[in-house]
Amino acid sequence: MRVAVDVSPLSHQRTGVGNYIRGSLLGMTEAAAEDDEIVAFAPASRGGRRAIDAALDGIAVERRVAALPAAHLLRTAWSRIAWPPAERFLGRLDVLHFGDWMVPPQRNGVRSTMVHDLVPVHHPDWVHPDTAALHGAKLRHLLACDLVFTNARFTADDVADTLGVPIERLRVAYPGVGAEFAAEGERADLGRPYVLTVATLEPRKNLGTLVDAYRLLGAEDLALAVVGAAGWGERPALGQPGVLLLGYTANEELPRLYRGASVFVYPSRFEGFGMPVLEAMACGVPCVVSSHPSLDEACGGAAVRVDPEDAEAMADGIRRALAEREMLAAAGLAHAAPFTWRENGRVHLEAFREAL
Repeated sequence: MRVAVDVSPLSHQRTGVGNYIRGSLLGMTEAAAEDDEIVAFAPASRGGRRAIDAALDGIAVERRVAALPAAHLLRTAWSRIAWPPAERFLGRLDVLHFGDWMVPPQRNGVRSTMVHDLVPVHHPDWVHPDTAALHGAKLRHLLACDLVFTNARFTADDVADTLGVPIERLRVAYPGVGAEFAAEGERADLGRPYVLTVATLEPRKNLGTLVDAYRLLGAEDLALAVVGAAGWGERPALGQPGVLLLGYTANEELPRLYRGASVFVYPSRFEGFGMPVLEAMACGVPCVVSSHPSLDEACGGAAVRVDPEDAEAMADGIRRALAEREMLAAAGLAHAAPFTWRENGRVHLEAFREAL
């Protein structure tokens, strides 16, 4: 079986979507049969191709990444014109699997896509207008796909209910946790104990309420460390005493930050899954997480859940996590353990074979 996977998002700084794509490719190679071929493809800028090569380092996939000027415009044009078919560049295909950045045409084979969340549909004011437009163009093609993957049952049900995708075409492929996210290992030292959050700085991530909760704690010996790249929209007032802005942090550096934290807090208003929650649990950190149902599967019963719009409730949740640290850490480790990229890859490949 020859499977082509669109890896365009790996041309930029890796956050949740990019980490999922990389992990899925790794899992597919681990779960593949001897005669399976996994092809990573994308039109990208020169810098984008270098970023893709770096992201795919150590993953045994065939790479078909074309370095082209105005790659974004070319992806958009290719999606709109729907010609030439992907086979022109990739050869024979059994499966074409694509994400949000483009809708590549194909001549034959299984047509498969991934929906990470429906935030742009339900809350267009929470995303950049370009993101809403990009998702809108992709979602119009969803019913033409043989398979639609999501990373949570919540999102699969949302896609079925909101967009009318038949349930028999939907598959849930949960994210995995990389081996680097483990309780044993180096711990970051930020000069004092700290509460950690990992999120792009944008309205949906709800960091303003977390800062309010931190101030209500009144704990001068406890810092709030914020990891995440600048996003868009109105920024929360993060320049507060005790708040440490660490900016974008490479994936390789995250485990030591998780392990060094007293508590991890994820106050998001809406997620596709919430991968940082699993990463923190796998590193042995007690978690305080938004009670929005999109995060139920990431949390299991192993996190303190709080109303994301209630700063006092969030502060109380942090206090509880500090008091019950050992019990919550053990519960989180047990919950995160079954989530592997190999299982994610197996789910993908099994669904592809069934659809052929």
